[in-house]
Amino acid sequence: MNVFLWIVQAVLAAMFALAGVMKSTQPKEKLAGQLPWTADFSQGTVRLIGIVEFAAALGLILPAATDIAPVLTPLAATGLAVVMVLAALTHARRKEPGAIAFNAVLLILAALVAWGRFGPYSF
Repeated sequence: MNVFLWIVQAVLAAMFALAGVMKSTQPKEKLAGQLPWTADFSQGTVRLIGIVEFAAALGLILPAATDIAPVLTPLAATGLAVVMVLAALTHARRKEPGAIAFNAVLLILAALVAWGRFGPYSF
């Protein structure tokens, strides 16, 4: 199970790192084609979301890998689960069922990592 959690952490970290860098470095107008929800938020909010996603991606890997404050890993996973709930609510308001399903999958994976690292498979 520990190896499985590491794989899930790595996949989530890669996805959120890439998404975070994209949202925090590109102008909102450029993102609007790929991410239509950005029209509902200010440039600052979109960048903040990107920074949070990138920080959480780092938090999924670095604390556990370096054994420095490893409790930050399940906290990062919990934070990503909260972000996915908020994202799903945004997509529900916009009536985007495909995006809600994608958020639900990411939410489940983040919750699995949080549960595993807080509980039986903690470091």
